Amino acid sequence: MNTPAPPRRSPGPVRRATLAALAAGAAALLLAACSAGPDAGVETDTAAGTGGGRTRIALITHGAKDDAFWELVRAGADAAAAKDRVDLTYAGDPDPAAQADLVRDAVRDRVDGIAVTLAKPEAMRAAVAEARSAKIPVVGLNSGIDAWRADGLLEYYGQDESVAGRSVGDKLDDLKAEHALCVIHEQGNVALEARCAGVKKAFEGRTDILYVDGTDLTAMTAVLTSRLRQDPTIDEVVTNGAQFALASVKAAKAAGSHAQVSTFDLNKSLVKAVERGEVRFAVDQQPYLQGYLAVDGLWLYRTNGNISGGGTAPVLTGPAFVTKQNIASVAKYAADGTR
Repeated sequence: MNTPAPPRRSPGPVRRATLAALAAGAAALLLAACSAGPDAGVETDTAAGTGGGRTRIALITHGAKDDAFWELVRAGADAAAAKDRVDLTYAGDPDPAAQADLVRDAVRDRVDGIAVTLAKPEAMRAAVAEARSAKIPVVGLNSGIDAWRADGLLEYYGQDESVAGRSVGDKLDDLKAEHALCVIHEQGNVALEARCAGVKKAFEGRTDILYVDGTDLTAMTAVLTSRLRQDPTIDEVVTNGAQFALASVKAAKAAGSHAQVSTFDLNKSLVKAVERGEVRFAVDQQPYLQGYLAVDGLWLYRTNGNISGGGTAPVLTGPAFVTKQNIASVAKYAADGTR
C-alpha cells in the first residue's frame, strides 16, 4: 500500500537566505572556472614587481645575429625562463653603442631584471647605471669578469678568461708546441684580449696575436691563410670561437701549413672536428649554462632574495678542456644544442 507523501512546506525566510547564498557561491565558482586561463591554480610571482604577473627579464648580449655560440646562450636562457615562468626577451648587437641602447630600451620598458654581457665595459657603464637608478637588478654573463663588481652588477656567470688563457698556454707546452698564433676576431673585446694575453703569459714558446674581422669569415680565412704561408714556423693556431677554428683548419690546409688548431668554445660542428682530430682541443665555457644561470639567478633574486656568489664572487662556468679522449661525453649534448 502506498503511503501518501506529506504535504510540501514552503521554506522559511532563513532557509531561503541560505539557499540563495549557496546558489551565489556556486555561480561565482562556475564563473571563475570558465574565465581561468591555462595557469589557473598555479601560483604567480607576486614579488616580481609586475603587479602579480610573470617576471619580465631582458637578456642583452654583444652577439651577432645567427651566431651559433649565442644560440647556445639563448637556449639555456629559454630553458630557465620556461622553468621559472619568466617572460624573456633577447636582443644582441656587436656594436657597443647599440648594445647600450638596447639596455636603455629595457629600462624604459620597466623590465624586472636585465642580464647583460660586458665585452666593452666602458661603453656599457652609463646604460647599466641607468638600470640601477631605475631599481632594476642587473647581472652579468660571459664577458666582463673584471668589471662587473665595479659597475654595480648583482652577480656574474662565466669563466675567468685570464685563467682560461693560461690553461691553454700550459696545454700547448704539454703538446710540445713552439710558436702559437692567437686569433682575435673582435679587437677590444676584453674577454678575447684576456684569453690571448693569458696564453702568451703561460706559454713557454712564442705567441703572436692576429686581429681579424669576425663578421666576415671568408676574409678572415684569407688573412690567416696568408699569414701561415708567410710564417711556416707557426705550429699552433688558437682561435676564440668554434666557427673560427673550423675556418682555421681550412686555412692551414690551403696554406700547406703543418700548424695544428685549438680553440676556445664549442658547438656541434666542432665536436665532429675534434672527433676527427682536425682540432686538437676546445675550451668549453658552457654558454648554455651561462644563459640558464643568468635568468635563473635574476628570478631567484626577485622571488627569494638570493644572490649567487654573495655578490662578491663570480659563478664560474669554465674552463673545461674537451679533447678527442673525452669528446664522447659531451657529443650527445652538443647534438641536442645544449653544449
